[in-house]
Amino acid sequence: MRTRAAVATIAVLSALGAFACRDVSSPTRPQAPSLAKPSGNTVKNVSVAPSTATVAVGGKVQLTASARGAGGRPVTNATFTWTSSAPAFATVTAVSPTSAEVTGVAPGTATITATETNSGKRGSSTVTVTGSPPPSGDPVLVGAGDIADCGSTVTGDDATAALLDGIAGTVANFGDNAYPNGTLSEYTNCYGPNWGRHKARTMPSAGNHEYNTAGAVGYYDYFGAAAGDRDKGYYSYNLGDWHVVVLNSNLSMLADSPQVQWLRADLAANPRACTLAYWHHPRFNSGESHGDNPATQPLWQALYDANADVILNGHEHIYERFAPQTPTGAADPARGIRQFTVGTGGRSHYTVGTPKPNSEVANGSTYGVIKLTLSASSYAWEFIPVAGATFRDSGSASCH
Repeated sequence: MRTRAAVATIAVLSALGAFACRDVSSPTRPQAPSLAKPSGNTVKNVSVAPSTATVAVGGKVQLTASARGAGGRPVTNATFTWTSSAPAFATVTAVSPTSAEVTGVAPGTATITATETNSGKRGSSTVTVTGSPPPSGDPVLVGAGDIADCGSTVTGDDATAALLDGIAGTVANFGDNAYPNGTLSEYTNCYGPNWGRHKARTMPSAGNHEYNTAGAVGYYDYFGAAAGDRDKGYYSYNLGDWHVVVLNSNLSMLADSPQVQWLRADLAANPRACTLAYWHHPRFNSGESHGDNPATQPLWQALYDANADVILNGHEHIYERFAPQTPTGAADPARGIRQFTVGTGGRSHYTVGTPKPNSEVANGSTYGVIKLTLSASSYAWEFIPVAGATFRDSGSASCH
């Protein structure tokens, strides 16, 4: 055991040794403080999000750039300049040190590049400009069903959400929006980061996966009042000159059910010339996974009796358009309802089987959204695919 005296002796000898080892031939100089290099000099790479986007002519989409240094660490205080490879198709304007707004000018593709100011490092996003702008004042309804899945690595939901970023208007989803069970956690963590960006302008509908959770409480808790009465899930609203009805195909659809009786009363009180409805399960379906759903026929009958024009559904993970037809599937170009199945929100693809009567177009390999421009006495539709896909469908028709 060392004594205090021994410890003191060691301390003195150590100090003398340190002094003896010091080079005293030149005076000591105070060291200059170390100066960190500017953050721009540490930049190793630049990325732009989203990496691909689609925007309509006249539409806008926002891009955000970020810089990373060694080890993938974020570089703070980085600033960027922005350029477009094809200003004839898309222009770009900086709106903050790290973000820019892209405006669609004409149909085509442009590469939008962000260059970090200090390092010159670059990142880019490919922006596809589609279609033409709707006539001034005509509202737009855009949507799809069968969207996000917490148990999947498929990123189709991110790609379809990027389409919404560039399309103004009201967003509709057609059910099975958050797999596998539509819990509040699944909505928050899987639907929320992509389609949830547009929650404030979404008029939702529920699918069977929402009801895997008792009472679809996750769906109703997430969307709140926008989803209607949580004991019903059906409601209506007006969009320009159109009346829009949202129905719940997870509840009874018998002719004398509360839902069908409410639907008939709602339609009778509707003075508008054009009517559109959407819900999850399609009456007619050429997909191999589910096929037709006759249980929805009373909904069809009520809508047909009221001269409705368009029905939108999900459930089958395909895109399909039918010619106007009756609730029993007979062609009726004068009074028939046109059905679109748009189960293309990003969860997965299903196989298209033998086309059902009156099926005009079907595709089972493309994620995308349907965009409806709703004029006073007509409508135009456009299926817009995710970036990199080529299948498209478009057309127009008059209201009854």
